[in-house]
Amino acid sequence: MPPAHIVSHNPATVHPPAGGYCMGLELTQHRRLLFISGQVPERSDGTVPEGFEAQCEQAWRNVMEVLAAAGLRVEHLVKVTTFLTDRDQVVPNRTIRRKMLGEHQPALTVMIAETVDKKWLLEIEAIAAA
Repeated sequence: MPPAHIVSHNPATVHPPAGGYCMGLELTQHRRLLFISGQVPERSDGTVPEGFEAQCEQAWRNVMEVLAAAGLRVEHLVKVTTFLTDRDQVVPNRTIRRKMLGEHQPALTVMIAETVDKKWLLEIEAIAAA
């Protein structure tokens, strides 16, 4: 459950999202904002896992580590942007994102784009509020 200062808005007049996210999140009050730079699928030793699913899980672990370093949790995420390198990654990305976020549904954007390093199959950036 999101903190009380984060309110979801999913108006009935807009087609409901299919991907496990909300149409808008309102910060009614906050003391802190954390902007998480694009997290790539590199482990702490610089290696990159093989395959999209393993890379997606690693990128999400990196997001979670940045959150934890700031003393925040997944429930504090208010906006997530994911850059995929291939449209075929949309469904596995959704599955892994739902697993990582649980019931929490931040505002979400998914785009198809190139990454700086061709071995990276995705990049995830996020904003958290506390």
